[in-house]
Formats: sequence, structure tokens, C-alpha cells
Amino acid sequence: MVVAKTALADAGVSAGKQQDRHITSNQTREAYAQPFAGLNEAELEKFFRGRALFRQSWVIAPASDTAVGLGPLYNRIACVSCHPKNGRGRAPDSPNERMQSMLVRLSVPGKNAVGSPKPHPRYGNQLNEEGVPGVPGEGRAQLQWEYHVVELADGTKIRLRKPQLSFSELNYGPLDKEQEPVLTSARIGPIVYGLGLLDAVSEKDLLSLAQQRKPDGIKGKVNQVWDIASQQTRIGRFGVKANSASLRSQTVDAMLGDLGITSSLLPHENCLPHQQACLTASSGGSPELKDEQLAYLEFYFRYLAVPARRNINDAQVKAGEKIFTDIGCAICHRTEMKTAKNYPLPHLANLTFQPYTDLLLHDMGEGLADYRPDFKASGRDWRTPPLWGVGLTEFINEYQSYLHDGRAQTLTEAILWHGGEARISRERYSALNRDDRIELEQFLLSL
Repeated sequence: MVVAKTALADAGVSAGKQQDRHITSNQTREAYAQPFAGLNEAELEKFFRGRALFRQSWVIAPASDTAVGLGPLYNRIACVSCHPKNGRGRAPDSPNERMQSMLVRLSVPGKNAVGSPKPHPRYGNQLNEEGVPGVPGEGRAQLQWEYHVVELADGTKIRLRKPQLSFSELNYGPLDKEQEPVLTSARIGPIVYGLGLLDAVSEKDLLSLAQQRKPDGIKGKVNQVWDIASQQTRIGRFGVKANSASLRSQTVDAMLGDLGITSSLLPHENCLPHQQACLTASSGGSPELKDEQLAYLEFYFRYLAVPARRNINDAQVKAGEKIFTDIGCAICHRTEMKTAKNYPLPHLANLTFQPYTDLLLHDMGEGLADYRPDFKASGRDWRTPPLWGVGLTEFINEYQSYLHDGRAQTLTEAILWHGGEARISRERYSALNRDDRIELEQFLLSL
């Protein structure tokens, strides 16, 4: 894939436009890590402090450092490990390759008191492969790929792969029992830019989108989730199943689940009652993530800009955009959304932006199902992922990795996995000729 560098004017970006303050014209490998335009000196300082924490490697307690308290059980030592360059993680290519920017969610049938998935009694809600010295990690997850070939209408054959999970070196007992079968879901790290814009869309607008009549059997619904930050049920918008309602909640949940870092909102270490070594391990403080640090991280996520589109005047890109709409992709991957007019943060209020998502849950069919419900999301439901910046994926991350578990290594593969409510659009795509598919891909690469 070649990413062409075009003039700022061709991208349609004007630094002087208030409506464009959320767009960056940077097209280097740091394009996913740029701040909004118009931040003042104090705001930029907060942004860069947040970026430093995002990239910081946390250390084991006791220690004299600004980032102390890793673990006792954890997956990675830094946020950026699962979100390289603020982009997508990737899945291992073989069972012998360790998960570097991927994790496995766990649960058992049922829900807890607030309606979220019921944690596994011995391993919690995700497998923490690593432990600090003296604390055994929980185990290892391996991926084995199963392949099958799909033939398009013009005879083109595309090989698709689907992951099969297995586990080894389990240190706290078996995962699966007849009376409590384990539910699993492998997840790569998602993109983290543009989150402030998604957070600023009003719940009223999301409900309105869900209620709109849509063609082709497409429905779409909101997830209703327990918000850690506000201690109330709200509409989910973050995560592959829209299971988090706010940036703050998403941040503290990831800090505890992925790095074992406590916060004032989640003050208890991620140890289960039978994990005695974990329970007696040294702490990095109470909490380990200070409220000021949490505020810096949240500020960083909130004001990460979105890369400008490229080559928008190219004939193939224009033709591909029409195909994108004609075959029904834009029904869920909505071209335009707006932030709330009365949003309390002025940099984010009353903005029109192009995320190519509706933030709704859709039944994506059996092929993508993980059979693991999450609040109101069924085992077949997934939130429409934003497509902004997708055309820079290979340039920035040096690989392609799409869908919740990274199974798709090209945009074509990602499209062909669409089923359920997206089945008709996928069938229309499969019926396109080669030139039309190239034009559609060129449009996607312009995002």
C-alpha cells in the first residue's frame, strides 16, 4: 500500500477554520498522535504530560519513579504497547508467537450486579499473562488460524482466516468446567485518536440514530452500560461492543485490567481471593494512578486529532466514495456526526466531523460472533468501528490488522467477514468487478 502525501489544500483542511481544529494535516508516522489545533500553552502541557504517561513504562513497586505499581498481574507494561503509534494492535501469526498488542476477555454465563459480564471465578474478566516477581502470571493464550477461501463474482479468490483460541500454563486452575463454561473473546488494541469527538456526541443523538428506519434489514441499537465514573447506567460508545460510556471509565478500566494500575475509581488490585501471592504483593500507592495523572491521560485522549483525508479530488477516490454509499456501507459507517452544541468543553462543542461510524451495535452474523454477551450486546453484536485514519494503517503501523481480533489483514478481508445486518452490503461488494473494488479501496485509503 502506498500513501501519497498531498497538499493541505487538497485535503480540505484549513488551520484557520474552527470546524477543522480536530483535524491534523500531519502525514508522518506520528499522524495519529497530534493535538487539536488551538490548544493554549497550558492545555498543550496537559496534552504532552498525558502523552508521556501513555508512552511511559510502568515499574514494579517499590520504586522511586513517576509510574510505580505495575501489576501484580498484568498484560503489558505501557499503554502504547497495545496501541502502537496510537493505532491498531495485531494478532500473532502462529501459536508460538506471543500476544504483544492483544488480550483475551473472559467471563462465565450470567451477569454481575451492574449487568456486565460475570467474571470468571479464577481468572477474572481477562487473562493477565504476566505477573511481577513472586506472582505467577495467569497463563498463556495461543491463536491457531483456520483458513477458508471465498470466491467473488468475477472469479477472484480471497483467503480468509479465523482464530481458534487455546490456553496453556494455567496457574490458577482450569478455565472450563462443565457447570461454568468459559466465554472468551480475543481483542486487539483499538485506535485511540478522535475519542474526544465520540465522547462529545449527545446520548439523544445516539438514541435518534438507533431509532431511524434503515434499509437492507439493518437495525442498530445502543448499549446500556454501567459507567464507573458517574456511577449510573449510560449509553455505551467505547470498546468493540460499546461497553464503556465515557473516556474516564474506559481509561481507568484499561489501566487496571491491562497494567494492574489502581485508581481512585477502581482502587482494588486486580487479584482474586485465591491468588494469595497477588494479594500480598507490594503496592505502588493508594491509588497508583494519581487523580492528576488520570486527568492528564484523559486530556490526551480527548484532544488527539484525526488525520486529514488525502487525495479527495482523485477520480478513483470519488468513484469509490459513490460505491461505498451505493452498496450500503455508509448506512452504518456514517459519513457525518456532530458533537453536542452545549458540550461543556469549548474545543469540542458543536463540531461536525467525519468518523465513518454510528457508534451503534449491529448483529454482524455468525462468522464474527464471539458468543460472549456484554451488557445489552449479544454474542453477535459489535459496535461499528470508526474508519477515519484507516488509510494510514499500514504506513504508520507497518502492518494491516482489522476487525476486533485482527483476523483481517486487508480491507477486502474485513469487508468479506461482514454478515448479519451487513450481509446484503457484503453480497453487493462480492458482485463488484475488479475495477470497482479498486476504486472502493482507493476511497478507503483516502480516509
